[in-house]
Amino acid sequence: MEVVGKIIQVLPAQEGVGRNGNPWKVQPYVLETLDQYPRKVHFEVFGEERIKQNPCEIDQLVTVSFDIESREFNGRWYTSIRAWRIQQGDTTQAATAPAPAAAPVAAPVAAPTAPAAAPAAPAVDPFDASAGDGTSDLPF
Repeated sequence: MEVVGKIIQVLPAQEGVGRNGNPWKVQPYVLETLDQYPRKVHFEVFGEERIKQNPCEIDQLVTVSFDIESREFNGRWYTSIRAWRIQQGDTTQAATAPAPAAAPVAAPVAAPTAPAAAPAAPAVDPFDASAGDGTSDLPF
């Protein structure tokens, strides 16, 4: 999945050591979408190598490719958004923008003909209650 927006916060990095003794590092960010009604999205980049490959700064326009994962711990569910690629700028706009249309070719135009006259319908006031068929119980 992807989301496009502007980085509004770079939160403090978190690091530690896993059960197996391997060190880990997570860099969280907050992004604000560019929609008519902007939404804030908290996401994180996991792993020191990915953090170095995907640096972000406040007010930077980015396209974030991510995975969503939920896990259960002690009867409660937690959802995380983990970015696996961050590209500078709005890269989705170029991919979804329509190709420019070719100039229209003028076709020969036939001379207009007068339409056949239709019989005139009697003028009925739509707000006149007496004009109805009398079967409706509506006041109009």
